[in-house]
Amino acid sequence: MRELVEQALRGGYFQGIAPEFVYAGAMLLTAFAVLSFFVAPLAGVTSWLERRVWARMQSRVGPNRVGPQGILQWLADGIKNLLKEDLIPAAADRRLFTMAPYVVFVGFLATFVVIPFGSRFIVADLNIGILYILAVTSLVVVGILMAGWSSNNKWSLLGGMRSAAQIVSYEIPAGLSVLTIILVTGTLSMQGIIKAQGWAPWDWLVFYNPFTFIAFFLYFTSALAEGNRTPFDIPEAESELVAGYVTEYSGMRFLFFFFAEWGNLYVIGAVAATLFLGGWQIPPVTDHPLLKGILEFVVFFLKAYFWVFVAMWVRGTLPRVRVDQLMALCWKYLVPLSFICLVATAAWVLVWPQGNRAASIAMFLLGVAILIRFSLRVGYQIRHARPELYLKPYI
Repeated sequence: MRELVEQALRGGYFQGIAPEFVYAGAMLLTAFAVLSFFVAPLAGVTSWLERRVWARMQSRVGPNRVGPQGILQWLADGIKNLLKEDLIPAAADRRLFTMAPYVVFVGFLATFVVIPFGSRFIVADLNIGILYILAVTSLVVVGILMAGWSSNNKWSLLGGMRSAAQIVSYEIPAGLSVLTIILVTGTLSMQGIIKAQGWAPWDWLVFYNPFTFIAFFLYFTSALAEGNRTPFDIPEAESELVAGYVTEYSGMRFLFFFFAEWGNLYVIGAVAATLFLGGWQIPPVTDHPLLKGILEFVVFFLKAYFWVFVAMWVRGTLPRVRVDQLMALCWKYLVPLSFICLVATAAWVLVWPQGNRAASIAMFLLGVAILIRFSLRVGYQIRHARPELYLKPYI
């Protein structure tokens, strides 16, 4: 986008207007376009798809009435919440209570500035892109703390405090896992990290060495915990906290929190695809700029959204852990493992500065073997499942 604005300025299209205002207007227009035509539909469709995936896993139907196969259910839910009364408790801090969902939403939306959908399809290729993502996502914990504190409700306050402890803790293994990739590539730029990889799977950084392979799973687990996803959705645990930090919210303010959660799933997948899975890299099948851009976008989107499906799968499968188990997992296991991966990767880069091709291919074959074994196990469970034994009392 910056290149387009610079070309327009050089062409004299905005004579008499300060360049700062042109850049600001372009950024606002881009933000509106990304929110309206990509983020909002993506989060909405994800909310519908997640309920359909859960239903399929649990031998239910899920939403299937509004539109073909219920595809418009997310739109109906949005209209319903928009028409609901916006309630603010009498004893709440009105200013903080009102601002909290928007702070959470901005912390999620700002990440799309540096997400590289293609080689030329990015809002701003910052030279500290991954550091920027780690920084702006920290706004989410501020918004959740504001929601818990301002609600003047003990359940909300406990939920906000849990979220702060959880996000701050899991940022450490997530950041260390990201740092292993920075050591390998030598750049913080999202585009630079992708360009350090190839289109072939054995050229992806997840298979660079055994420690980046482990770092990928450490990052994904930590990202799920930072995003308050099951089995780590402790801040809104209805079994002991009613609804946690969103207990006192209604209408669109309530929806904004979950809008950010569903959209954040794609951000998690996009960062994973960028750092570990080759991003938008495609085989050299065409040199046509438009066709190449479309293929890059499709490849990147599918890589990122695959991990959205995995997050849905995890949520439909695993039970919620206790808060003490959550913190023990982070500090006793994930943090030490991420430190080991970081130090070992630094040593690996010193020994093999250009990488070790044989090790990359061996790790790729190991990953394929694990995937085949897992697929066979899942297939066995599906073939031998007998849902009628569980549904018989209700038929």
